[in-house]
Amino acid sequence: MIALLLRDIRLAMRAGGGFGLGVSFFLIVVVLVPFGVGPQSVLLAKIAPGMLWLGALLACLLSLDRILALDWEDGSLDLLATSPLPMEGVVSVKALAHWVTTGLPLVAVTPVLGLLLSLPEAGYKWLIISLFVGTPALSVIGTFGAALTVGLKRGGLLLSLLVLPLYVPTLIFGAEVARRGADGFDTTTPLLMLAGITCGTIALLPFASAAVLRVNLR
Repeated sequence: MIALLLRDIRLAMRAGGGFGLGVSFFLIVVVLVPFGVGPQSVLLAKIAPGMLWLGALLACLLSLDRILALDWEDGSLDLLATSPLPMEGVVSVKALAHWVTTGLPLVAVTPVLGLLLSLPEAGYKWLIISLFVGTPALSVIGTFGAALTVGLKRGGLLLSLLVLPLYVPTLIFGAEVARRGADGFDTTTPLLMLAGITCGTIALLPFASAAVLRVNLR
């Protein structure tokens, strides 16, 4: 499993592998926000938590089709399906590799991008915590969507349509944690809800993704 994880990370970091694509898109979205809503720092500070979370969500969405598509095209998925490795473990490793190469870099650059949106100082800690807790759910849900659409023509568009509604609860509670933290309010309830969503997806969706992949690989 560790060898598979390292392999996927190396593939993602190669040219054209998608590493850095999400961060670049995240940066572009955040830079364009002041042009769209105006440079008023009060307004930017008010919408910063939601916009940063929305930008992170869209950045994750951008790279979802790479989770399984390349392995499908070169036949690696067939080899993994016939190997002694459990498919649930393979799917979990794929999701973890996506989070390490996409979600974790987004968490790392968030403080810098928060400055561009005049995020209140009190909100930085909670924004980082909410992204760290919530982005794994985005990767796991995205892996489930990738399993459903793998091998389909124009699967990327269908993947986005399938996954976006499933992302909404994570977006709501993640942005709420950051918003309450920035305003100095208690963040316990939305943070627990966000953690519950992440734990639930990690516990259940790898089994669903593995079942879908077994059907698609027949």
